Amino acid sequence: MDWGTVSTEDLIEALKEVDWSSPPRPLHEFFSKFTVPRSSNKWNSRLKCNLYYYRTNYFLMILFILGLGFLSRPLAIVAAVSTALTIAFLNDSFAGTFSEKVTRFVRQISPHLAAKMRPPPMPVLRGRPSSKRAIYICGRPRWQFVIMSSAVSFTLWFVSCGLLILLWALAVGLLATIMHASFRTPNLKARLNTFREEFRAVWRNYSEL
Repeated sequence: MDWGTVSTEDLIEALKEVDWSSPPRPLHEFFSKFTVPRSSNKWNSRLKCNLYYYRTNYFLMILFILGLGFLSRPLAIVAAVSTALTIAFLNDSFAGTFSEKVTRFVRQISPHLAAKMRPPPMPVLRGRPSSKRAIYICGRPRWQFVIMSSAVSFTLWFVSCGLLILLWALAVGLLATIMHASFRTPNLKARLNTFREEFRAVWRNYSEL
């Protein structure tokens, strides 16, 4: 496969559709051989090939660098968890599951309090339940939890100065990824793996006909 002819958009779409559950490549292979690309075309082709082949390694490396950056700011870890929770609350399925599990846990401690955490009944229009059902979390409208969690996240990011550390750690991780992908010589195994995944994609499309 000529990676020089693959556009950046095609590479991004391929990374979206590829199986990310595959284990990372061994470290002795990841840090095996480095050479300087002889031309800009070679560098472009090598960069795309390595980004696709070592995708799991790069992802774990960026997470590791982010983790090192957060070690000096414990509050930043709480801020990151709170931000992720805020985004998760916007998902209907997560909001319903979260509310159900919290209510079930509270019911074991205080059934009276758990009864108050039930969502209000659906409004009835013309004898039928309304199709526009509002999402409630622990008996409260979802937007209240989103606003509260967002306020906590913003406060923790501001107090811990973790946002600046996050940006620096992310920049270092992306720079390390680009440097490795630029100088890591694509091996024969990477090329064969690319051909194998291309064959699987073609065969999958053929079997669906």
